[in-house]
Amino acid sequence: MTLARTAAAFAPLDTLAADLLPHVMDDAGDGSHDLSHLLRVWNNACRLQKEEGGDVRILLAAVLLHDCVRVEKNSPLRSQASAMSAQRAREILRDLRWDEAAIEAVAHAVQAHSYSAQVTPQSVEAKIVQDADRLDAIGMIGVARCFYVAGRMGSALYEPLDPQAQARPLEDGRYALDHFPAKLLRLAEGFQTACGARLAGERQARMRDFLTGFLAEL
Repeated sequence: MTLARTAAAFAPLDTLAADLLPHVMDDAGDGSHDLSHLLRVWNNACRLQKEEGGDVRILLAAVLLHDCVRVEKNSPLRSQASAMSAQRAREILRDLRWDEAAIEAVAHAVQAHSYSAQVTPQSVEAKIVQDADRLDAIGMIGVARCFYVAGRMGSALYEPLDPQAQARPLEDGRYALDHFPAKLLRLAEGFQTACGARLAGERQARMRDFLTGFLAEL
């Protein structure tokens, strides 16, 4: 797929996308943080922006650069990933001669998007990027990504004798199913925008339906 065709998916900001995509498109093989993820997060951000406002140029830059430094889920550096991505975003945008205020707006949104970083978003753009990224972690897409990442990490689907962790601590590093109560089912409580919270509620309901069906088959 050519850069021009890929950038066109982000129209009318395709020129900006063409400037930034070379910094984030690689062959790392992580299907949970690939171009399809960026497109979904951008679509989420656009939907939120229509209700919440915000600068679309800042939003696109933050969406495209929010994972520009990749750190695996099981890495001890995971909680620092968004800070490292924010710093890399600053470098990229300075090379493109953005003004410092806009650079810092993007960097804040990048750093604040991460669940593990625990940074409170202050701007409307940062709130939208955090919500847009978290929407992609729940619902049916979230289910697919959860099991995909578990496979990459070598985790089992569930603990065979106690799949719902009724008599043991949750171990979502070992069992994919544990990741739902450990994190995914809690995400809907922390959305920053009214539109994001509404969409999160819809997606969480779908995710709970999936879990009910999954457990019924065990």
